[in-house]
Amino acid sequence: MIFKDKRDEVIENIKKSAESGNFYVTVEPDDPTLSPEEQKKIVDEYLRRRKSVSFRAKKLCARALASALTKILSENTEIIGIEKLDSISGGALMTSNHFSPDDSTPLRLMARRIGKRINTVAKASNLAMPGVIGFLMNYADIIPLYDNPHYMSRDLMSILDECFEKGEIVLVYPEQEMWFNYRKPRPPQRGVYYMASKARVPVISCFVELRDLDEMENTSFHKVKYILHVLDVIYPDSSKSAHINSIEMANRDYMLKKQAYEAAYSKPLAYTFYSEDIAGLVEF
Repeated sequence: MIFKDKRDEVIENIKKSAESGNFYVTVEPDDPTLSPEEQKKIVDEYLRRRKSVSFRAKKLCARALASALTKILSENTEIIGIEKLDSISGGALMTSNHFSPDDSTPLRLMARRIGKRINTVAKASNLAMPGVIGFLMNYADIIPLYDNPHYMSRDLMSILDECFEKGEIVLVYPEQEMWFNYRKPRPPQRGVYYMASKARVPVISCFVELRDLDEMENTSFHKVKYILHVLDVIYPDSSKSAHINSIEMANRDYMLKKQAYEAAYSKPLAYTFYSEDIAGLVEF
């Protein structure tokens, strides 16, 4: 949640970035940043301990906590189109719009309903967060993202392959940065679709609609209801290169999210900014 002293700055950053087509920038003024060396240290430590007994024990605790939080936060959540996942028997990647620290909650609920475990790819800096959130980021099936060629092509793909072999789902946000309560889908970056093609797994395309409730979160925001739309399952073409697949799958995913947005909000998708682009906002 963004508070009064920061919300105007965040919303103004979203406005400027959206209207300039700069869709992948950080808009939170206090978003923590780590040097490449600090990120490497976090990732190296994660790789070193991820198969240890203590790590696995903490993972069980974190999963239980995440499950309890999912139940609490999903009280009003709706899921539409879950029957489209009947054909998913093995592992898969999943994409959705990125608008809140808890926007994985409806996706976790969906995965639970189809009997799948979900893992989330998140920036390595998230693992440095303190307190309960930091504990969840380190142990609740979070896979750190670190922009290093060796890590991306070897370590990360190896971890993803482990998940797919166990029939699990891996959530990746192709919009990269969180834009708080921003209703509109942003054009996706191609990395997730490249990984899907290399691993020969499908991509589950999802879009979360944000609907304002009458109840207030605080004086600045209404509470918001999540409606998860499962859009389609996008398969890589085995006759095409990973590069071509990544382009075609990204275009398909974006088109599905665009259509879902336009159906949910009864307006064409365009990036001119309006106050109602921020779900729950009382005024701006």
